[in-house]
Amino acid sequence: LTKPIKPEHLITAVSSRVERYRQLRRLMMRDSLTGLLNHTTLKERYAQEINRATRLNKPLTYAMIDLDNFKRINDTCGHAAGDRVLKSLASMLSKRLRNTDVIGRYGGEEFAILMPNTNSQEAFKILDEMRIGFEHILHRSANKTFNVTFSCGVASYPECITPSKLAETADIAVYAAKNQGRNRVIIGVEK
Repeated sequence: LTKPIKPEHLITAVSSRVERYRQLRRLMMRDSLTGLLNHTTLKERYAQEINRATRLNKPLTYAMIDLDNFKRINDTCGHAAGDRVLKSLASMLSKRLRNTDVIGRYGGEEFAILMPNTNSQEAFKILDEMRIGFEHILHRSANKTFNVTFSCGVASYPECITPSKLAETADIAVYAAKNQGRNRVIIGVEK
């Protein structure tokens, strides 16, 4: 800003810079397709929530969701249809989960959720209801309608005592769900 500046110009200039900062910050923290937290921001929030759960001695559940046969959707229905499926799941997660839950796009067709003050059984119930609801949504492409399912792995603190074990256990559980036929939620057990 060049000085001297009139008060009304100062307010306008500062307001526009604040708005620009907010837009840039949103672009840096959010996935551009789904509007959910991006991978980097999700990892930062993961560390914060682990610290909070440890400090308060409260449960924390971490869930990994992976869309089933997503490559086939992109290959047969096109990437635009695949993008709509990703947006649809992101919208469902945002609408059905609590404001205190942390939801992000982990990468590709994978999503991660942190559920503070929630044990694995409570998370299982919520996520399994969402899984059933999602499989009944009809998605459309240029030439057909189709349904999509997801597999989910769940792990909780304090059963998993370290942050790395929590993420690893949820990841192993989502692969177990895939190997057991997909379209299911599995609670992982630390090994």
